[in-house]
Amino acid sequence: MNAAAAIKTGLDMGEFVSLAYLGDLSDHDLLQRPAQGCNHIAWQLGHLIASEHQMINACFPGTMPPLPAGFAEKYAKQTADSDRPADFHSKEELLGVYRAQRAATLAKLATLADSAFDAEAPEAMRSYAPTVGAVFSMQGSHWLMHAGQWAVLRRQLSRAPLF
Repeated sequence: MNAAAAIKTGLDMGEFVSLAYLGDLSDHDLLQRPAQGCNHIAWQLGHLIASEHQMINACFPGTMPPLPAGFAEKYAKQTADSDRPADFHSKEELLGVYRAQRAATLAKLATLADSAFDAEAPEAMRSYAPTVGAVFSMQGSHWLMHAGQWAVLRRQLSRAPLF
């Protein structure tokens, strides 16, 4: 297994767990907060999508398809406190944008030689993802980190545990 295949395995696992947790949740459910001070899933999804877009595009400019107009701003830290459904995209819309971004991430990943993963990440990311390989690997783990909150919310909504 080469580096790209190993990283893809991590991306696929993050996607498998995250999409399973989201599977039976409604748009209304996505706006519930698992605890005071936590962000709801609708905001977290937009944040994850915008983050992946920004990080991969920073490493390889022009690689990622454009986000919908105003998307990144809609999911900035300043909007996390909103509970208004109109402030966020629907689950269907979010997952559509996610699929387009992830397809571009995977397409770029598939083109890289093992040596490319050792290149330094853009300076702004080096404190948490020092190399291109770390930037790509982070995409799966970032989703899993947020999915931990989603597991709690699922239990609060009386959903059976999935894993």
